[in-house]
Amino acid sequence: MLINETKDKVWHGRVKVADTFFKRFKGLMLKSRIDYALVFILPGEARINATIHMFFMLQSIDILFLDRSMRIVDIKEAKPWRIYTPKKSARYVIETPPGVANHLNAEEGDLIRWVIEDERGKAIPSPMSALDKLGVNNVKSSISLAEPKPKLKKP
Repeated sequence: MLINETKDKVWHGRVKVADTFFKRFKGLMLKSRIDYALVFILPGEARINATIHMFFMLQSIDILFLDRSMRIVDIKEAKPWRIYTPKKSARYVIETPPGVANHLNAEEGDLIRWVIEDERGKAIPSPMSALDKLGVNNVKSSISLAEPKPKLKKP
């Protein structure tokens, strides 16, 4: 989720992080459906390092450029096949589905926070009958995806 703390507005979509060179390089390129925000954590705060390209993008997106204090320094409605450089140095770049900046009522100077989606814990146990529908034969056992309940300490 993305949170505009200045305006007390929240976007309840998924947020992922691009904190490695490869993740930053790939970004949202070639995605036909963008349904999450991607936070780029840059190695340092600068204008040129925060420049992004929209080559191989299949749709427009919103971009929030943030400084090291997580305040917005620039906002762009980015279109495919263009290059965007923020007005001021940025340490974080957030690429979002179109309309998220409007939903957050985002303006320069606003303080933005985010909650990263936990990549673990996505597996959902399913009944054995679901395997029958998939054509899986001769299943003699199943694997539980649930974690054991933590033991509570008595006071």
